[in-house]
Amino acid sequence: MKKIFALFTILAIVAGCVFAAGAQEGQKAAPAAKEMTHDELVAAAQAEGSLTVYTFTSRGSKVGEAFEAKYGIKTEVTQLSDSEMITKVTAEAKAGQGADIIFAQDSGRVLTELFDTGYVVKYTPASVAAAIPAQYADPLVYDLNIKAFIYNDETDTDITNVWQLTEPQWKGRIQYKDPQKESVGMNFFVMLTTDEWAAKLAQAYKDLYGKDLVLTTPNAGYEFIKMLLANSVLGSSDSKICEAVGAKGQAQQLYGLFTINKLRNASEKNLALSVNYNMVPFNAFMYPIYTGLTSIAAHPNAAKLFMEFAYTEEGWKPMDTLGDNNPILGSSEDSLTIADWEKTLVIEDREYLAANRYEVEQFIVSIL
Repeated sequence: MKKIFALFTILAIVAGCVFAAGAQEGQKAAPAAKEMTHDELVAAAQAEGSLTVYTFTSRGSKVGEAFEAKYGIKTEVTQLSDSEMITKVTAEAKAGQGADIIFAQDSGRVLTELFDTGYVVKYTPASVAAAIPAQYADPLVYDLNIKAFIYNDETDTDITNVWQLTEPQWKGRIQYKDPQKESVGMNFFVMLTTDEWAAKLAQAYKDLYGKDLVLTTPNAGYEFIKMLLANSVLGSSDSKICEAVGAKGQAQQLYGLFTINKLRNASEKNLALSVNYNMVPFNAFMYPIYTGLTSIAAHPNAAKLFMEFAYTEEGWKPMDTLGDNNPILGSSEDSLTIADWEKTLVIEDREYLAANRYEVEQFIVSIL
């Protein structure tokens, strides 16, 4: 009896292996789904009837309104912060119900916690694939957002080197969003601790003062963070920092590090603001906004059509302002191209952020 049972067990295992192999072979042989034409996609999206979008900016609602007006698809757009986005999308993926498409920032977490886990799926419309630069294609980048050193320009600036902002006379005159409250701000500091940027900062210090930087921390990146934060007033939002720095009639010139797109309202708010384009070794940092379909999208065709629309001039128009650059369409208000900016600013690196963010966060917590 035992021998017979063992024989049946062996036969069952063999049969299972043959079945599995056949299934795998069938999967390999299955033809790839044919890409829909634009008209076919529109019809499929309109049949789905609605769409839910999560985005990083309030301007996303205007993109949604334009999309709904064009295609008649009811579109609900919700603005979420970095951490809210990751928490909400993760929970919804596990529950099997939620948004259809996201536009999210924070390379350090979004790629690892949403894309790598499969909660968000990579997708690139055919109309975008041919034009998108390779470095912004995987996952697809929708917007390259820039935060720069911006000053109250009622007085000409004499700052040409970032280390000048760490000098005693600037204490309390620099404003920056609390890096513990915004991931991209923390990412900027993390990137300064790389060997590349630490070396550039060390050289900039020597060029300015004619002597080597004396370290009290692991490298020049950490040292700069420590000294800059000692001089900074940390704020809760870029909008409030913009208004505080740019208010006219102040006794002392102020500097801020915030998103350039806040300057779009400077004139109507009577603010005196200019970007300092002449600082070494950097004057700004840039971070990507990624887009992808959620794994549980109930309206996948509407989401694909929305993504396609977002990369058209009509879809990009609500986003098109100084400091926001679409990798294909650029920015009509920015005199610098993305290639120009890439030469002067700090750019996120997902691998370094994933490996080093915790350590830098703990360092910053310890000095604040």
